[in-house]
Amino acid sequence: MRPLADRPEDVPLAFADRFNSGDANALAEMYEDDAVFVPEPGKPLAGADGLAANVSFMELGVPITVRPRHAYTTGDVTLLIVDWVIDGVDRTGRPVHIEGTATDVARRGPDGHWRYVIDNPFGCALSAPAI
Repeated sequence: MRPLADRPEDVPLAFADRFNSGDANALAEMYEDDAVFVPEPGKPLAGADGLAANVSFMELGVPITVRPRHAYTTGDVTLLIVDWVIDGVDRTGRPVHIEGTATDVARRGPDGHWRYVIDNPFGCALSAPAI
């Protein structure tokens, strides 16, 4: 598994490795404790609630592929724009196709690693598919 990101542009790749591992604890390491995850546009969740919502995507058992577009960094904060897709067959045999363009914010912590502060996978989409 890829280590935590030492560079802001590596955050999405480290996230994808941890998501695809199926290890919820490894996924949780990608986030600050009070980070916000937005599973549906307009419905932000913080902390443990946000992580639980993110894990529900991971528990589909379908891998995520990410394609970072931009990393705009100033100091210890970065804005990430990332195209992503979860495409395959879930654990029950149901086809799954979810995709979006994330608008995320990450911050470099005291340990030098970059973690999500805001994970908004559907960016400015008007709606997200139900999982």
